[in-house]
Amino acid sequence: MAIQWFPGHMAKTRREIKENLKLVDAIIEIRDARIVKSSANPEINEICANKPRIILLNKSDLSEEKITNQWIQFLSRNDIKAIPGNSLTGEGLKGIKITLNELLKEKHNRLKSKGLKNIIDRVMVVGIPNVGKSSFINKLAKNNIAKTGNKPGVTKNKQWIKTKIGIELMDTPGVLWPKFKDEKVGLNLAFTGAIKDEIMDIEELALKLIEVLQLYYPSNLINRYNLKELSESAIDNMDSIAKKRGCIISGGNIDYNRVSIMILDEFRSGKLGKISLERPEK
Repeated sequence: MAIQWFPGHMAKTRREIKENLKLVDAIIEIRDARIVKSSANPEINEICANKPRIILLNKSDLSEEKITNQWIQFLSRNDIKAIPGNSLTGEGLKGIKITLNELLKEKHNRLKSKGLKNIIDRVMVVGIPNVGKSSFINKLAKNNIAKTGNKPGVTKNKQWIKTKIGIELMDTPGVLWPKFKDEKVGLNLAFTGAIKDEIMDIEELALKLIEVLQLYYPSNLINRYNLKELSESAIDNMDSIAKKRGCIISGGNIDYNRVSIMILDEFRSGKLGKISLERPEK
């Protein structure tokens, strides 16, 4: 299942990030805690290599805590610190200011030695589409300046947002990269909604998700859909789920579009349980 999505405004954003790096003290990169590797734009590592960075593992309430903690240990080093969080509830976001103070300690000490007391840190917020950047900014700024939406591509232009905790945030549109070398990366992004459903074969996508879940989280499927057992066949399992949920059309046939949308929605909302689709490399 080949997946590619690289709208024109993303190429423009990539250029703007490079141009605006000189305006900020640090980077906050937001990733999806369920797909930490797949939601990391490899170009961000290259572009922002010389800036202190916080990696916020957003939507950590939807991932396995044990695996998220493994990712935090795996990612954190020197001028990069990873922390879990939930941009909708605000859980974990107090760690942003604390962590930023640690990363910028040298700068703060230098400014304080010159008599400056009210130090403002300017930070660029980056990440792939629909990962929760705007919700994060709204929660940190305690207002609704940044536009939000449950579809990727809501933020289209750069904007500055002030907070009451000594941080000014530069919001940027979500950026994917031109080509996914690994098919699993494209699938993981599509599973979590980072790629628009409108350009996907939604039935094939849901079938691929079932294949993954029946391998790594079989009990989640069994318990959620009240199944006696799982088949080795993903399509048979989809049929069983459809029958349990009444996704049937005239003639007793399966309504594959309806059951596919339901399965993807319930995975994305956490109704299928806490699921981590990727583990740190050993």
